[in-house]
Amino acid sequence: MPEIGVIGGSGLYELDELTDIREEKVETPFGDPSDNVIIGKIGDREVAFLPRHGRGHKLTPSEVPYRANIYALKKLGVKYIVSVSAVGSLKEGIKPGEFLIPSQLYDRTKGIRESTFFGNGIVGHVAVADPYCGELSMQVYKAAIDTGVNVHMGGTYVCIEGPTFSTRSESHTYRHFGFDIIGMTGIPEAKLAREAEIAFANISLVTDYDVWHEEDVSAAKVVETMNKNIGNAKKVLANLLPKIDLKKECSCHDALKFAIQTDLSKITEEEKKQFGVLLEGKL
Repeated sequence: MPEIGVIGGSGLYELDELTDIREEKVETPFGDPSDNVIIGKIGDREVAFLPRHGRGHKLTPSEVPYRANIYALKKLGVKYIVSVSAVGSLKEGIKPGEFLIPSQLYDRTKGIRESTFFGNGIVGHVAVADPYCGELSMQVYKAAIDTGVNVHMGGTYVCIEGPTFSTRSESHTYRHFGFDIIGMTGIPEAKLAREAEIAFANISLVTDYDVWHEEDVSAAKVVETMNKNIGNAKKVLANLLPKIDLKKECSCHDALKFAIQTDLSKITEEEKKQFGVLLEGKL
């Protein structure tokens, strides 16, 4: 049973280091995940890998089935997720080619993404003041340092709807607000992981300066830098995954303790089926 999951973003569609690979098609109450989950080993540790946009990059940020992805990993037994994302930089000191481990999120999506597991009979209000797991994020940061990558620890990821890039006015506004990086997939992935009681950290691969800088951002420039970043991201993951402390207590794994407001003794069998593994040990 894999306790560690990796969600690959743009350019990261497989983990070269995995051995003893098998694929699993995981059914969820929230539809199909982006792709089959690839399960393999790094050393003696089992890891589940899921490409966020599907192999072949067929899903836009708005089309990614975030709930199905997180549920599928939860169903497989995953307790720790490290996600990888391509982002733009909103600050001069965060350069293309560098990494940033975000500590905060700001939502600028348009409400068209399914952003919670709750509703349809069960009400939950989960605390996400700090949407990324601090302990896991620090482990990711140390692994990046050990790998020799130029990496920044902490910062705010502003998530826009996409798939188009920002206007110049929007980009300057985000800089005025003090945001550090900009991307399209941070929401609702991190929040859903918290609802599923999974520790979650992100590696943001900086590909460009967005459009506030002197050069316009383009898909061609993003891909060029991203391809260089992916090799380093794989090295960081290969260094990190065998070292994650699976025995250390984490508050993320107890996020629903006081969050569910509904009397679970009165929910229907259909509701139990809908929420499935999210309610294990709580009924």
